[in-house]
Amino acid sequence: MLVVAALGGNALLQRGQPMTAENQRKNALVAAQALADVVRAGHRLVITHGNGPQVGLLALQNPAKDGYPLDVLGAETAGMIGYLIEQELENVLDHDRPVATLLTQVVVDRNDPAFGDPTKFVGPVYDHEQAQAIASANGWHIAQDGAKWRRVVASPAPMEIPDTRVIQLLLDAGVVVICTGGGGIPVIRQHDGSLIGIEAVVDKDASSALLARSLGADVLLLLTDVDGVYQDFGSDTAMKRPWLSPKDALHFDAPAGSMAPKLEAAAAFTSAGGLAGIGRLQDAIEIMDGNAGTQVSNEIGGNAQ
Repeated sequence: MLVVAALGGNALLQRGQPMTAENQRKNALVAAQALADVVRAGHRLVITHGNGPQVGLLALQNPAKDGYPLDVLGAETAGMIGYLIEQELENVLDHDRPVATLLTQVVVDRNDPAFGDPTKFVGPVYDHEQAQAIASANGWHIAQDGAKWRRVVASPAPMEIPDTRVIQLLLDAGVVVICTGGGGIPVIRQHDGSLIGIEAVVDKDASSALLARSLGADVLLLLTDVDGVYQDFGSDTAMKRPWLSPKDALHFDAPAGSMAPKLEAAAAFTSAGGLAGIGRLQDAIEIMDGNAGTQVSNEIGGNAQ
């Protein structure tokens, strides 16, 4: 089977960890060990990943005026993260399977309403006063993220992944592909058909669902640091849901900045068939088998056999 595995921010950075190269490499190894099990089970594998903390840090290191735009910073972070995952996965697989990282462009609509309503969190968290000062100095938008505040940027919907043909060529050659890093590099199509980057960050889960559909994948894994989808999450009556229909997933009451995008992506992918799984990175294989996490499919207990 063809599996698209989307790694959440915890793939390279645990919550609250300093953003050091050493910490990110250690976490890349954990991700590689879990994903190697998918490859060893005989499945073809495409890996996508987020980049919110990394692209936000790079943006801080750029001058507010004449600095690199977000699409370029996204490409930089996708290369860095892809390199770490690629190297650790090659090592875990004992170099018996080719692994390649592809910088991936994702076409968005220049008229997407998201450009007028920034909602995508990037970068570190701050106290409110500190966040306001940084936002004022850089011309940024900020929003509350739990008890803290973070920068928010435009997150337009992905419409097309023109590099899908390259990804398919690599898969046909037996390569494990790491792509669509950070949701992909946001580009718009100009009137003459050429592509050019645009200041935005595309949601990684939405891009992963689009990629999985474009490739005809059998399974979409949305891997994070929680063990599944919970009804009434955070309350005394919280209950884990082992299975959801696509319709249930689409209308599930979940936090907008965390689980909601995963449920929307799962619903989009499975509405025409296939299996989506949401859960902990370490449980990737068990999620596919229905023994961990939350499965989203048109059939109850839609195990990926």
